Amino acid sequence: MTEAIRIGTRGSRLALWQANFVANSLRPFAGGQPVVLIEVQTSGDQVRDRPLSEIGGEGVFTKEIQRALLARSIDVAVHSLKDLPTVPVEGIVLAAVPQRGPARDAFVSHRYGSVKELPCGAVVATSSPRRRAQLLHHRPDLRLVPIRGNVETRLRKLNEDNIDALILAEAGLARLELRDRITEILDEEWMLPAVGQGALGIECRADDTRLGPPIEQLDHIPTRCAVDAERSLLRSLGGGCNVPIGAIGQCDGRSLTLQAAVLDPDGKNRIFGQTSGPTERAVELGQALARDLYGRGAGELLNTRTSLR
Repeated sequence: MTEAIRIGTRGSRLALWQANFVANSLRPFAGGQPVVLIEVQTSGDQVRDRPLSEIGGEGVFTKEIQRALLARSIDVAVHSLKDLPTVPVEGIVLAAVPQRGPARDAFVSHRYGSVKELPCGAVVATSSPRRRAQLLHHRPDLRLVPIRGNVETRLRKLNEDNIDALILAEAGLARLELRDRITEILDEEWMLPAVGQGALGIECRADDTRLGPPIEQLDHIPTRCAVDAERSLLRSLGGGCNVPIGAIGQCDGRSLTLQAAVLDPDGKNRIFGQTSGPTERAVELGQALARDLYGRGAGELLNTRTSLR
């Protein structure tokens, strides 16, 4: 019997969509090996009534899947790249990043047609420090409240909890065929996305010579260059998915442009930077922009006590 390729994934509807997308993309390169999904429950899925920072912060949606990969109970791990910490895990490689989906954030409301239309004191729900800080910088008169749960749960709470609006990732809504719920796509001029937002990360074991080559066929070079720059910046700043940092890399032929902003948690102060260069220098560009932001006070905004890496 041909040995199956086991893909580890979270069990949410969005995570399963993403894992099935990867499975279908991998099958043509799998040499006839069956590809199956294995659901892995993460700590972020198990505890839904507390902020992510209280249950482990960075890696709460990825650590258990990575442990299953190292334990050889799965062969491939699929993550939302924005959830994947930038510090590599020994024995695991980020083998591929498929073509990115929509990267921006979406405003969802039944009452108002845009962020601009929100009245003073309107209640907007988000548990992302990045979204909170950028929204308060743009509209300091709003009231921000936390919210947890998958996409469907958050949309339900919009009706049940007397919330005026939600901020969600455009990619998740698009992948779940919920674009009709989007009221406005937020402008990157003031709402930069999370590092890796809209992209998927496919991991395998570093010593896996059987699956490494076929997985690498799924790597989309322009996307990989863009997210390599974003992740390099985030790692250099010492940040993770629970800090107010937004960034977006965009490739145009052999040129890469990287934009980033660092804010304090309440959005009172914002430091923005941009750099460009050849795509083959993606990692160096991320490091250079991090140094620039850090030199202009980003460390103080992030309450970073360690020196820039």
